[in-house]
Amino acid sequence: MGFFDKLKSGLAKTRESISEQVNNVFSVFVKVDEELFENLEEALIMADIGVETTEYIIETLRENVKHKHITDGNLVKQELKDIISEILSENECSVDISTTPSVMLIIGVNGVGKTTSIGKIAANYKQAGKKVLLAAADTFRAAAIDQLDIWAERSGCDIIKHHENSDPASVVFDACAAAKARGVDILICDTAGRLHNKKNLMAELNKINRVIERELPGAARETLLVLDATTGQNAVSQAKLFSEAADITGIILTKLDGTAKGGIVISIAKEQNLPVKFVGVGEGIDDLQEFNPADFAKAIFDEE
Repeated sequence: MGFFDKLKSGLAKTRESISEQVNNVFSVFVKVDEELFENLEEALIMADIGVETTEYIIETLRENVKHKHITDGNLVKQELKDIISEILSENECSVDISTTPSVMLIIGVNGVGKTTSIGKIAANYKQAGKKVLLAAADTFRAAAIDQLDIWAERSGCDIIKHHENSDPASVVFDACAAAKARGVDILICDTAGRLHNKKNLMAELNKINRVIERELPGAARETLLVLDATTGQNAVSQAKLFSEAADITGIILTKLDGTAKGGIVISIAKEQNLPVKFVGVGEGIDDLQEFNPADFAKAIFDEE
């Protein structure tokens, strides 16, 4: 089963949620009029696309329908799909690993699948022939270090770790030194998942970033925020809060297979201007892959 098929089956609940709501509207309204747009707006909000993004989609749809003189409901539906695809493609979704080493800083609250995502990304790159090093810089929880250790073993990657409650920046310092010494392609750093004190988080990330800048100047950098798709609009709020505390380059969206709330991908892309870079659609080690906007839009609307 290829990743597109996994994505498609993983997005079954989201597809039902979005397509069903949208199809219901089109089955009831034969005429392309204001009532159709109002009902479509309601359907998209119900499908977790969010109020702000939905308003943008409907406004754009209205303009396009008027401008192109569209009177056929099927063409309106196609227009809707195209607008959503466009939103998803607006941001650069590819991951920057253009230097050796490249650095990925993974952030997010506990419980969203942060450590698991790191393990799966590491396994992915390892399989692609890259040399990957993990840094256990979430020293706040002993469990996080142990968990990352297990993933390092499972994916066949080296790990740099210190004791619980040691300085995260010193772990990253050692990891940068090891990455240079061992000719590592990608260094992936886990970080503590606390957001209740934004000031502490900012100070910690700034310190880590200064270490990376000093030790690996010019390295390609990604700061990726892990969000749990099952939390719906709450994930969008988290993206907003973390964006205020860190310079995020992209999103890792986990647990898409267990939810009907996959529509949040669209609101995150539109409202936070953040590209989704990885999506997780299952428990397996290869069930987290790089995000492809066209595939996602196709998987959401594919009604076969």
